[in-house]
Amino acid sequence: MRRAICAAVLVLALSSTARAHDAYDDTQGNPLRWAAYVLHPVGWTLEWLVARPLHFLVSQPALEPLSGHGPHEPAFGAYPAYLPDRDR
Repeated sequence: MRRAICAAVLVLALSSTARAHDAYDDTQGNPLRWAAYVLHPVGWTLEWLVARPLHFLVSQPALEPLSGHGPHEPAFGAYPAYLPDRDR
């Protein structure tokens, strides 16, 4: 029975057509692109599991003098924030 189920799953998996969400071009064959496919998830995971929690800890007001962290400048500098007209 188990062999029959495994065989059915294998047949279904192999009989389906593989589709990509976009067309292939030559840039996807570059060896650096292959490395990026492997390294990007590793970097993303390290950012979210190591760098962001560490930044959260050192940016606490009580720990800023100890860690040397300073508050960040505004993202848009001295530009005022866009506030749409509410009358329209």
